[in-house]
This record gives sequence, C-alpha cells and structure tokens, in this order.
Amino acid sequence: MRVVDLDRDMRDVIPTSTSPDSDYLFQQMTRRTLDRALGLRVLDVASGFGQDARALAKSGVIAVAAEPSARMSALAVLQDGIGPDVHHVRAWADALPFATGTFDAVYCKGALDHFDTPAEAIAEMARVTRDDGRVVLAIANFDSLSCRVARTVDVGSARWGRQLARGRRHYDVPHDHFTRYDLPLMREQAGESLSLELVEGVSLGWGLPRWSQLARRLPAGLTQWLLETLDAIARRWPAGADVVVLAGRPRRAAPV
Repeated sequence: MRVVDLDRDMRDVIPTSTSPDSDYLFQQMTRRTLDRALGLRVLDVASGFGQDARALAKSGVIAVAAEPSARMSALAVLQDGIGPDVHHVRAWADALPFATGTFDAVYCKGALDHFDTPAEAIAEMARVTRDDGRVVLAIANFDSLSCRVARTVDVGSARWGRQLARGRRHYDVPHDHFTRYDLPLMREQAGESLSLELVEGVSLGWGLPRWSQLARRLPAGLTQWLLETLDAIARRWPAGADVVVLAGRPRRAAPV
C-alpha cells in the first residue's frame, strides 16, 4: 500500500501573522514562485487550499489546481465562491492526468518534500509543461544557516546539561515529510528533468534562536530593513537560505 499523506493537517505549516519574519518568508516565497510561473495556462501541483491558484485566476490566468487530498480540495472549492473559478483536479503529483505540453507553466510551492516519489513528480511536471514553458519549485532548505546554527546551539546546550524545550525543532523534518532537502539534493533532482535557469534563496535566519522575538520588538521600519538585507544575501547564497526557488525548462528525451 502506498503510504502518503492524503488527509494531512496543517500542524507543521509555519503559521503566518505570528511574527514579521514568518510573514516575510511566506510572502516572498509566494511572490517569487508565482512571478516566475508565467503563461495563460498554469498548473499548481499540491495546491492545498488553492489560495495561490485563486490569486493567479484573478489576474486572468487559466489556473488548474492538482491536489491529492479530498479534504483540502473540498475546502478549496468552498473558497472558490469568493473569486474567479479555479479548475480543481484530484491527482498525484507523479501521475498528472494531463497530456504532454498542456501548460505554459507548472509550479509546486513548499510541497515537494511531502512527496514519496519527488523525482518522478518533477519529471511529470516537466512532461506536462510546454517545451518553452517553465517549471518552478520552492523547497524548504533543512541545511540552511538557521538550521545549522540552531542545531549547533542545541547540541552545545545539551552537552552543558541544559534541558531543551519539548517539541519538534525547526531543523527537524516534520512528521509528514519524506525528504530532508539541502541545495545539492534539490539541484540533483530538479536537474534530472529540468534545464535550470534560476536557483535563488529566499529569506535568511528564520528560526534562529530569539530572532522572531527580536523582530517583533524592533521598530517596524528597522525590522523590514533587516529582513530585506538578509533576503538579499539569501538570493545570492541559496545554500544558506531558508527556502530555495528553482526554475527551468523541461528536458526532453532525444528521439530514438
């Protein structure tokens, strides 16, 4: 039996509107993903509640949302009544029910590490994208600077006999993830099916000890400047970034 998270909940999704750094991370990840998913027909893979597909539909795009969870798809359809129509399809990412070259762009934001067969899913995204189209992936980096520093701090604290707070640490892979991604693995898997044109980081420092508390306490203008400065570093240093966005054209097998 295939083990996959069809009725997954949202326990391990970073809550937005809890701290400026969380809000900034999600806003930038969404904007940079959607800004690169250009075209008239766009597919959102593992679309969840469908909020990104709805945002594209509002701009006149023919947005298709593919999601394996019946519960999430049902909630997404309920929310569609307040905006333009989105075409919802219940489908596995590694078996998309579309003809080759159907879409101008395909994107998968923050979900690839939920898949039990991520390389096959990327290959399917490439297959259903036009030759001159683009596949965009946004993936959490579990080898980010923040993860490395927090892990080192925790190891040091444990050695000194300090008791760590209970619960999952942000550098631990959540219970509903199959893959612990770092930049080399992202490049390897994406490069099998895509000719990569873009690899850039989003946000730097999310999850660092006490950073969220500091971001809430500082003047809003100073916090925004710090977030933008760290983000500019992350763009050029994806290996240390909190999230990595990769985009590329489909690779097509040479005719025999």
